[in-house]
Amino acid sequence: KKPPLGKTPPAILSSLASFFLFPQISLLLAQMMNDPGVYAVLSQDSSQFIQNYLTITGLLFGILVGQTYYFMYQQQESVFLALFQEVTEAKSLLEQISLVCQGRGKVYDRCLSSMESYVQNDLKILGADPAVTLSTRPIDDPLESIMYMTSVGIPGKVYDTVKSLRQARAWRLGALQRKLPRLHLGLLWLLAVIEVSSFPVLGAGTQTIGGYGILTVEGCLFAIMTFGIVLTLGVVGELWQPAGGAYNVDSVLGVMVEGLEEELQQRMSGNSLNRADDFSYPPPPSEISL
Repeated sequence: KKPPLGKTPPAILSSLASFFLFPQISLLLAQMMNDPGVYAVLSQDSSQFIQNYLTITGLLFGILVGQTYYFMYQQQESVFLALFQEVTEAKSLLEQISLVCQGRGKVYDRCLSSMESYVQNDLKILGADPAVTLSTRPIDDPLESIMYMTSVGIPGKVYDTVKSLRQARAWRLGALQRKLPRLHLGLLWLLAVIEVSSFPVLGAGTQTIGGYGILTVEGCLFAIMTFGIVLTLGVVGELWQPAGGAYNVDSVLGVMVEGLEEELQQRMSGNSLNRADDFSYPPPPSEISL
């Protein structure tokens, strides 16, 4: 599991690289221009071309990143809600399987095995492609096997629970499905590069005023800005991943299914988990003398 600040090291490295490379790139651009008129325009931005350039690119970048972050956050919220619903239905199904099939020998064992297969190979596998998971043949679906073994004649309560569990599973798979292509993240990085590319050009003009010293100060500010941009895009990338990131549901899902897995293993090992043994009945009421 990645730490909560798993995207901080790349942001720090990019910030340090920006600090040391900014003066060098600015001086290189100044040597390529080598025109006092160009230096004057860039140092004072008299034409306001660079200012308009920064305004447009910054506005596009801010709108697109903000909307992407909001959309990804809403998707993560949907995943959490779907998982809570699905785990609740799975626990209910396990209880009903135990009540209906506990005295049926091999049928009970096969139902528990199908339930374990569903938990281990479906519920806990968040990184698989949801569309591929949903396209599984009914004969290979453990929930289909449970419904087949427990529904004889008119479908009973187990059928209704399996139906509800399938609906919750569909909500979970739909929430985990990536809505944005990888190209979308590439466009965000492209906009970020376009935005920061104007600062070395400005540095090529301002070096005529303050020399290398002013480039060092501008390099510090440029490094801070680069750190913020890389960190922000790293957070968006974490939200884009369905599993394995700091903002995903892996750890929460492990806690949610812990009790379900423990009870499932105990039932498969032969323990009946009769809760009536631990129930203490209240004492009889005392006789009231009239």
